[in-house]
Amino acid sequence: MTDRFDAVVAGAGPAGAQCARDLARRGHDVVVFETEPEEEFPRQSNKSTAGTFPSMLSSFGIPDDVVMNYTDDVVLESPNGHFVRDQPGAVLEFADFKRYLVRDGREQGAEYRFDSRVSKPITENGEVVGVRYDGDREAYADVVVDATGPAAPLAKALDVVDLERENQAIGVEYEMEGVDVEADGYADLTDAMMLRLDHEYAPGGYSWIFHTGGDTAKVGLCYLQNEAHREYARDGMGIDDYLQHWLDTDPRFADAERIEGEVHRGSAHVQLPGEMSTDGFMAVGDTVPTVDPLWGEGIHTCMKSGRAAAATADRCLMLEEVDTSAERLSVYDDLWHRDVAPSVRTRLLMTRLLYLASNERYDELMADLSRLDGDTLSEANDGNPRAILRLLHLGDLPLLARFAREQLAR
Repeated sequence: MTDRFDAVVAGAGPAGAQCARDLARRGHDVVVFETEPEEEFPRQSNKSTAGTFPSMLSSFGIPDDVVMNYTDDVVLESPNGHFVRDQPGAVLEFADFKRYLVRDGREQGAEYRFDSRVSKPITENGEVVGVRYDGDREAYADVVVDATGPAAPLAKALDVVDLERENQAIGVEYEMEGVDVEADGYADLTDAMMLRLDHEYAPGGYSWIFHTGGDTAKVGLCYLQNEAHREYARDGMGIDDYLQHWLDTDPRFADAERIEGEVHRGSAHVQLPGEMSTDGFMAVGDTVPTVDPLWGEGIHTCMKSGRAAAATADRCLMLEEVDTSAERLSVYDDLWHRDVAPSVRTRLLMTRLLYLASNERYDELMADLSRLDGDTLSEANDGNPRAILRLLHLGDLPLLARFAREQLAR
């Protein structure tokens, strides 16, 4: 069977679904292929912590009924300290959020085909003209978008992305009840999203508690299997062992229990993107990759990446003579670096440096953040060199020297 569309999108995650929403709203004929059966969607891909910010909700018209809890603060925690910043946020019910994007996309005119697996691109004279799916079935389009995440069957076949295993972060999260969010000796986590830097629980990464209301929270951790992880990891322990160790030793979980069936696992690559487009083709979301390297927030960046791809495709499809050449679609790459992740290189370097630091240095960081003005963290988070320098000490010289050696080795 052969079909013809203006655009084909592989993957119904936030990036792919948002791309389809925008294209359909502009009147384009778009189809989305999703591997999961619709009656189960998104059981297999329900893998995000789903922490985001109100700016994402308002920018993309996301309704309140997919929000589990609106938060007031972001808390950074080390083994013996913490820092609290007033930062409104939102913890989503990720499955409801993904289903909403599909439902709204359909209302805009997008077609969805579930239980359909895209296997490879179809090319003619070096240009992508469609996809092969479900064995020998074909769908043709002026532009093809790969939003399948790290699997990236289209982008890999076209050599558009090079996702390296050593840059793959893995994570696990439980939804829990009975969590003491007001435990003595810790920051009050009521209506807060907390990120903890502590190699005992997340060597080469971080752990988190996202309050979802009452005594419930999303609790998890992730790490890169990098040099820092190899230095601080314990022999024989996997990611589930580290999470269980945290649950067994942190008093906030003394009376907590896992909510049955609410376990989320996922992975994402934390590395600089290379090319993102070629003739007739763009890669979006975690296929690029797009997740924020420093704090792991991926929903907003994926949504922006889907929108940037849709805007680029719309511009090409609206020409008097449709032109989806590599030159035309390279506008997407420019939009990605300008609007989706403008400081990605600096933030990636900050991430690698941060995870090399010791637990003692994390305690110092919390003290520094509490001592400095409230804008320092925001400025450093944006990659401001002066703000970053304010957080460094003379005692960091050996750490910086080691970091420099590792970067030269890369």
